[in-house]
Amino acid sequence: MKKLNRLYLGTNTKMYKTIADTASFLTQLHELTEDLADSPLTLFVIPSYTALETAGRIASQSHIRLGAQNMCWEDEGQFTGEISPVMLKEVGVSVAEIGHSERRHIFREDDFDQEKKVAKAAASGFTPLLCIGETLTQREYGLSSETLGTQLKVGLHSITSRQAENLWIAYEPVWAIGVNGIPADSGYVAARHAGIRRILCERFGEEPGNRIPILYGGSVNPQNARELIQLPDVDGLFIGRSAWDAGQFNRIIRQVLPLYMNK
Repeated sequence: MKKLNRLYLGTNTKMYKTIADTASFLTQLHELTEDLADSPLTLFVIPSYTALETAGRIASQSHIRLGAQNMCWEDEGQFTGEISPVMLKEVGVSVAEIGHSERRHIFREDDFDQEKKVAKAAASGFTPLLCIGETLTQREYGLSSETLGTQLKVGLHSITSRQAENLWIAYEPVWAIGVNGIPADSGYVAARHAGIRRILCERFGEEPGNRIPILYGGSVNPQNARELIQLPDVDGLFIGRSAWDAGQFNRIIRQVLPLYMNK
């Protein structure tokens, strides 16, 4: 599979970093990567909700896209504790992360919840970033392909081919993320990404399906980023704690960008 013409790199800071921490991180990251603003790089950061307004002011003056970690499927209503797409647009968010494994497995959101959110994100003009991934038990039972296929087919059920032009997918094996994550080997990642690509092409057609960026996330670090980014159908990296220091994130960016563009 030929690589896309852009590289997608980003991070989700989860429930870490205060408003001040986030502001400092974004400012440093912008300064360190400002020379790459005109490069074929899409760089994005997804901070906590309380930091979004401050982050939005900083991101609006930079080349960094701002994302939200979750989003309700309604513009308004009796949804205590939820955040609507209208509110997210107001603070400069352009990427809506949907279906992260912690939303699925801790907060018990199912594939049909993700479908509603992806549909709303697309209809509201966001870039939906749909996260999919299998648990260790599902992997051990040989259910990885079936699990990912179900998450994709349900999550994208309401998306049109035109809306898919603004869609990103992040494959994050549940067992490979977090503090105790087990890094996946390159062969396993390549096989899963190839399967994801097949489903996208079946769902939206060969040409549209091949244009959807598929990012890999799961214990990505300075030691394995170079190998991962050279795998077929890996169009970017969705990095966790290894990207939470702006200097280290910048080093990873500069490691993988030339490798990706010289595919």
